Amino acid sequence: MRAGLGLAVIALLLWHYDARPVLRILPRENLAWFIGAIALYVAGQVMSAWRWQLLGAVLHVHERFARYLRFYFIGMFTNLFVPGLVGGDAARAIYLGRHSGRMGEAVASVVADRGIGLLALFWLAAAMALLEHDALAPGVIHPAVAVGAIALAGFLAAPLVARIVHRMPRPIRRAGGIVMPYLHRPQTMIPAIVLSLILQISLAICQWMLARGLGLTTPVMIFLLCVPIANVFASLPVTLNGLGIRETAYLMLFGMAGVGHDNAIALGLLWFAATMIGGLTGSVAFVTTPAPAAAIANE
Repeated sequence: MRAGLGLAVIALLLWHYDARPVLRILPRENLAWFIGAIALYVAGQVMSAWRWQLLGAVLHVHERFARYLRFYFIGMFTNLFVPGLVGGDAARAIYLGRHSGRMGEAVASVVADRGIGLLALFWLAAAMALLEHDALAPGVIHPAVAVGAIALAGFLAAPLVARIVHRMPRPIRRAGGIVMPYLHRPQTMIPAIVLSLILQISLAICQWMLARGLGLTTPVMIFLLCVPIANVFASLPVTLNGLGIRETAYLMLFGMAGVGHDNAIALGLLWFAATMIGGLTGSVAFVTTPAPAAAIANE
């Protein structure tokens, strides 16, 4: 259903803006720039696995980096078939939890990993909105800055939240209990946050590379502004890997920055293709890694 919804949004965009110019633009993509964007995307996923390892170490889930890397790529591969991010996150939590024998800590590390990724996304979007506030409409800039400020306030208030979470209703207590060690010591998350910021910048550069492959001369600063905001929308588990949602966000945001509608849609489709191809690299880890239960039996 989600894949169908994404395709329906794409079809609507192509019908409204005429598919023929978009289809003429796509073959213009320079293969070297396209391959370079995929390589940088995969390198970013390797860095993400390192971030996850740092967060797991806070909870004393001390596994080799190679194992974290393998499980992260399995999650990336799973995301190709289970819409949204929940499928891949669940997969890597199960693999890590059953291999380490610490399922609760594995789930907490994945939740923290996802939360820190969102924090970095919000902060980068807010920072770029302040720096490039003339590039987009105030109706986009002001919410981006506000969300970043709220995210920063929430991070700084983490120790306070940890002290009062036991007074909250039971569902909130249970959810908060999963990540309580991180709330008590938010400073332990700073290295992971730095890696997350680098990752978000690299994703924007990936899409700038795709634009260069199309022959566009849009400054990289515009991508550092528009891509994080678009990724917030694309991360919602509404369609398959954000298909359709991302293209709509690109159409709006890059259109404000002076990029033509046809180029914006083409860019979104190229990025979807690049992430799908990059995600397929996780198939090697998926095929060569024993199922979690079988791995425990062998150990």
